[in-house]
Amino acid sequence: MLRHSLFSLAVLGCVLFLASAQTGKSVKSGPQVGAEVPGPFHPLNVTGEHAGKKACLFCLNSGNPVAVVFAREATPAVAKLLKQLDLATIKHAKANMGSFAVFCSNSEGLDKRLEKIASQQKLIKLVLSIDNPTGPKGYAIAKDAEVTVFLYKTVEEKDGFTQRVLSNHAFGKGQLNDAGIARVVADVSKIVK
Repeated sequence: MLRHSLFSLAVLGCVLFLASAQTGKSVKSGPQVGAEVPGPFHPLNVTGEHAGKKACLFCLNSGNPVAVVFAREATPAVAKLLKQLDLATIKHAKANMGSFAVFCSNSEGLDKRLEKIASQQKLIKLVLSIDNPTGPKGYAIAKDAEVTVFLYKTVEEKDGFTQRVLSNHAFGKGQLNDAGIARVVADVSKIVK
């Protein structure tokens, strides 16, 4: 009986460990640190100077340090992240920092929800846009990534200039929290030096 109880407890412990490991697993998504940014794509801009049109935000930020967010849903945590990145973009205006968010979804009425977020969060610089659920070709946005953030800037290399990723953060469902947002915002210093 004691042996059966100990075995049952051991099995339960393994199950709980595996379950916690699954929910806390790290996600790999988007271009990784050191990679070249894949290049132009044309999401539907919901806010910004090209609102209501498909426009290349990568192209519009050419040469600038940029923070990019890819998100699946417009959650309160995502809205908070967007606000913090917008504030960072304003703070680093002298460095010509740009920022934009791409929502990878074909959810009905998403454009109206994004307009509401932009208004509620009082977003000034950060542009909100919508692309297909898989994300733009070449950007490797993982299916299990609820939020992918990467920061890049133009760097001089022996063959000329290129846009290199200097920071990457990916979050699975429910993983984006205040600590994660703080890590992302702290990495802005890597692109505006």
